[in-house]
Amino acid sequence: MAIIKVKVKPNSKQQLIKEETDGSWKICLKSPPVDGKANQELIKLLAKKFNVRKSEITIKSGCSSKNKLIELPD
Repeated sequence: MAIIKVKVKPNSKQQLIKEETDGSWKICLKSPPVDGKANQELIKLLAKKFNVRKSEITIKSGCSSKNKLIELPD
């Protein structure tokens, strides 16, 4: 399993996934951070980007934070 660092920006006008120079990812989401909607959108975007199933992605830490650690399958 691979662990990636993600900085999430909810309530953005457009969806965006960008890899930063330090190896972390900046992800802009349209969903608000209410009732887990932003986390659901995040998992959906990452599944599409890395071509894995949504059920294979786990938020290891930072469920209610902008900075998250995400576990992806290798």
